[in-house]
Amino acid sequence: MHPAKLPVKTLLTECTVRRGRRSGPGGQHRNKVETAIQLVHNASGVGAEATERRSQAANLRTAAFRLRVNLALKHRPGKVPPRTPSKIWISRCVQGRLQVNPDHEDFPTLLAEALDSLHALEMDVRKAATYLQCTSSQLVKFLKLDPRALKLVNDRRHQQGATVYR
Repeated sequence: MHPAKLPVKTLLTECTVRRGRRSGPGGQHRNKVETAIQLVHNASGVGAEATERRSQAANLRTAAFRLRVNLALKHRPGKVPPRTPSKIWISRCVQGRLQVNPDHEDFPTLLAEALDSLHALEMDVRKAATYLQCTSSQLVKFLKLDPRALKLVNDRRHQQGATVYR
């Protein structure tokens, strides 16, 4: 299973968690309390951090979400995706239209599945969209929710001599 698809509690058991202090808004409380969180996924070396909240628990949630997105972007498993899209993908793809907010906890899971499918199909958006049971335009629109995802696909397509998406 792709690490971005793991529940947060399970993912955190596979990570190194560092706590620290950072400067910024929040004044005396923030400067005296270790509220900054840095997570590093041990198996892949992919990391994320959050420092913007005064609460360590809030920063942990934010850092875990960012780590899941970073894993979706940077970690590609070597195996071919299953024959059909996941249940979560199918539940979010209604009549060929993908419905998800980039801040929702399902977003990293869906992003990992989309990028894994594109990777397995050599960045052929049309084939990946057919496999994922959505339209090509919906898949590209979904990738645009995190500009790094679209850049990743476009860079690979450019290397292959294929057209890039805007």
